[in-house]
Amino acid sequence: MVRKKHSPKKKSHRVLKTIILLGIFIGISIHLFHSSFAIRIRESLLPQRTVQTTITVSEPQHVPPKADPVDTLPSAKAVTYTIRCPQYDNLTYGVPGAADSVIEREGYALGYIEKHEQPAWVVYKLTRSEVLAKAVKRTNRFAEDPEIPTGSATAADYRRSGYDRGHLAPAADMAFSVQTMKDSFYYSNMSPQRPQFNRGIWKELEEQVRQFAVQEGEIYVVTGPILPKEKTITIGPNKVTVPSHFYKVVFDLTPPQKMIGFILPNEGSKADLRTFAVTVDKVEEATGLDFFSMVPQPKQEQLERTITVENWDWIR
Repeated sequence: MVRKKHSPKKKSHRVLKTIILLGIFIGISIHLFHSSFAIRIRESLLPQRTVQTTITVSEPQHVPPKADPVDTLPSAKAVTYTIRCPQYDNLTYGVPGAADSVIEREGYALGYIEKHEQPAWVVYKLTRSEVLAKAVKRTNRFAEDPEIPTGSATAADYRRSGYDRGHLAPAADMAFSVQTMKDSFYYSNMSPQRPQFNRGIWKELEEQVRQFAVQEGEIYVVTGPILPKEKTITIGPNKVTVPSHFYKVVFDLTPPQKMIGFILPNEGSKADLRTFAVTVDKVEEATGLDFFSMVPQPKQEQLERTITVENWDWIR
């Protein structure tokens, strides 16, 4: 077999072609390097922008366990309710959610849930003058609520249960008249609370809310238990549900307006109250309620999705 020989001319063409391609590749690489370097130099010479941030809480540090689903009630958006007592201003910003009975009083309004023998929500306006009045001393005269059609919880439900009769609208917030103090002791305004919780961190939160009212002038407060979908722990003949967590939300009406929420487990705690602070959106998610639904959009959305803890006046 005779092998074909490659001519020197063809070899030189291939070598020349290779050199040309290599030169093109090197040229492109040098161009890209200089372009990138120039961009970095220009960016380093530009003034840096300061980004302003709002302190937001995306997840509370203390949250209801996911294994214990809440009894998500229809929101206020689905509730048709006509205010029966327009002389009171507690429902000015909306009904937080559906209830078996809605009771309107001078000091507060509440939405009672018969299944759990307690309210899902209690809402009231609190002013600086009401906090400072202290016109009436605490009475401790607990009573069944005659306005609950199916009957409220009773003294027998709490007797020797190991749980306190925990106020939702606190007696100290209702000390500006004889009637409001009396109304605060109805069992429809109570929820079973562990003694170390009711007399500890919950009392501290109530005092803090009063400080908010004194500092800001007027606020709206919504408070209540986070009710489980299915009853697990109950007390008394009427099987009053023992909640695992409680909430409060506060709406400061004084410009610039702001909101803040709290979710606390039903147990004693020495933690700083600020560690329980959450957005109002988070409380809505945990309860299935819709707070302050009469506040115009998009202002409501902005107030409910952010909090700035430093903008509130803290006792400690």
